[in-house]
Amino acid sequence: MASSSSYNSPCAACKFLRRKCMPGCIFAPYFPPEEPQKFANVHKIFGASNVTKLLNELLPHQREDAVNSLAYEAEARVRDPVYGCVGAITFLQRQVQRLQKELDTANADLLRYSFTEIPPASLSVPPGLTPVQQIPQRNFSTRIGNEGSGLYRQSPTAYSFPYSLPWTDTSSEDFSDGGGGGGGGGGVGNM
Repeated sequence: MASSSSYNSPCAACKFLRRKCMPGCIFAPYFPPEEPQKFANVHKIFGASNVTKLLNELLPHQREDAVNSLAYEAEARVRDPVYGCVGAITFLQRQVQRLQKELDTANADLLRYSFTEIPPASLSVPPGLTPVQQIPQRNFSTRIGNEGSGLYRQSPTAYSFPYSLPWTDTSSEDFSDGGGGGGGGGGVGNM
């Protein structure tokens, strides 16, 4: 019998108020003896007589929610005497707004990256250069190195430039003397 245990030990409210816990105590169902700080906070912020009046005015099925709300507000007031739970709610609302902005930015980035194909006619090409007709998609199906390495590389034709790059232009100097192991791709080869 759960109710007989309340007769043996007073509820947290009656123990705090140093009075005898009667069988019809209005605090007993909501302030068990194991949670003395819950009532101490509620009493400090709202007062025992105000809580008694509030609980007596409510229907029995509404009392538990009211006590939980009072306990939450009282604990928030003890932690932050100025703002109470309003400070916590404001903080959480700002966090939700910040996360919503981040989500909107991420969605905009996804849309921008999904529509990256620009028609060649709309490109403005500097004089003397030819426009890139089509940018090939990345190819991650070729491997670098050993079979079990799991590293992938793009195919050599993944990037096409309308002009020759300074480090790929072999007309001015010949870097194929084999010394130094510079940027050649010696063991990789075309796959």
